[in-house]
Amino acid sequence: MSTDAAAAVPVAVAPAKRAPINKYAFACALLASMNSVLLGYDISVMSGAQLFMKEDLKITDTQIEILAGVINIYSLFGSLAAGFTSDWLGRRYTMVLAAAIFFTGALLMGLAPDYALLMAGRFVAGIGVGFALMIAPVYTAEVAPTSARGFLTSFPEVFNNFGILLGYVSNFAFARLPVHLSWRAMFLVGAVPPVFLGVAVLAMPESPRWLVMRGRIDEARRVLQRTSDSPAEAEERLLDIKKVVGIPEGVSDADDVAAIVRASNKSSRSDGVWKELLINPSRPVRRMLVAGLGLMFIQQATGVDCVVMYSPRVFERAGIKSKTNSLGASMAVGACKTFFIPISTLLLDRIGRRPLLLASGGGMAIFLFTLATSLHMMDRRPEGEAAALGAVSIAAMLSFVASFASGLGPVAWVYCSEIYPLRLRAQAAAIGTGLNRIMSGATTMSFLSLSDAITIAGSFYLYACVAAAGWVFMYFFLPETMGKSLEDTVKLFGKDADDEDAAAVAARHERRKSSTELSAQ
Repeated sequence: MSTDAAAAVPVAVAPAKRAPINKYAFACALLASMNSVLLGYDISVMSGAQLFMKEDLKITDTQIEILAGVINIYSLFGSLAAGFTSDWLGRRYTMVLAAAIFFTGALLMGLAPDYALLMAGRFVAGIGVGFALMIAPVYTAEVAPTSARGFLTSFPEVFNNFGILLGYVSNFAFARLPVHLSWRAMFLVGAVPPVFLGVAVLAMPESPRWLVMRGRIDEARRVLQRTSDSPAEAEERLLDIKKVVGIPEGVSDADDVAAIVRASNKSSRSDGVWKELLINPSRPVRRMLVAGLGLMFIQQATGVDCVVMYSPRVFERAGIKSKTNSLGASMAVGACKTFFIPISTLLLDRIGRRPLLLASGGGMAIFLFTLATSLHMMDRRPEGEAAALGAVSIAAMLSFVASFASGLGPVAWVYCSEIYPLRLRAQAAAIGTGLNRIMSGATTMSFLSLSDAITIAGSFYLYACVAAAGWVFMYFFLPETMGKSLEDTVKLFGKDADDEDAAAVAARHERRKSSTELSAQ
């Protein structure tokens, strides 16, 4: 073969290897996500505790329904407060505060002598839930390198589901204690982990983006150097953050511009952010809010927390009559969520956010419809045939949980933590978390009453329709964000006015620098 012909033959090039996971960023994400274990535990432990609480305290189904679901309404206040404290105290100390709140709430619930104090403990725990839901994804997204952001930012939902599983295990483990002790033990066990978690979080670094917002650029650079895949990426991430904050390239912590930005961030940032989000949002910000808030609404309006909170009752309706057996079967729900969540965790940075969301939403709609249909048919069949339909109901419910856990559950939090610009991220995430908790509270506080009005089957038909509508929304309104830096992700929703302002500041800085050099010559 001639030299020219040989040269014309294309040479096979091996595909580029994925960068290994940054161990320091991995450890930071792991610790930050531990608060979500407490969150999941506090929600799911109520599913079994309510059975014994009702007998011990002589309370009604309506009181149980309110007690179970109101934690999500209370968490609205926690998520909004976390948006403020995360900008004021920093992301890290906000997580310490969340651990302290969880500890206090667990003690109050476990030692409550009556319904009123139990509700007070539920309020405190709800504040902790709001803190944890908002801060863990934001911190992880801001620390993680671009190559692993989806993987690491899904950790909070992974640990949330692990906490749900632990809550079910606690229900089953303490079910054989005397009635007046069993539900108290379930709550008091939840006071132990926050003590260790609050101390462990202090070993973590602060978010580099928060440090830059405070003008602490040298500290931010050190954190980025440890959490990036390479020194070049660390510098690139730092330049992107500085540009978004409004610090031109080449300006150090000691320069006047950095001092001005630091002062303006401390004094007026919060009021301006809320005004920009709620009163006068730009077109790109409106599109971000529609995408983020819509996704948070869909995640909870499909009734997943009703399955978590009332799984023993659903299992009883499907034919499992024994209290102990229904609690044991409920562990299958927690195990299913915990087992399937790693699927999305491993695929987020390989196939993207949209495919996982669409596959998950479609599966949820199908399995909710199957669950509703099987429960509906059980009312019209003799007991022998009803047993087979009960098995179909249980399989459909677990399949629904698996579909949620492998897509919409974790991916919604990842997506909403990365679409907002830095100046709006904490408060926008807080609004999204608040809406998420309102919807969770609305569904869990109305499930028993709704089931009495239109039957359990009717309730799941309603959730199936919401899931189907959610699939259409996700298909048309959510762009793909995989592989983009946090600063580039916001451009998917249109060019922001502040990007132009930052570019203008940088241009003016360069012109002044050039003028000074010419004058010196």
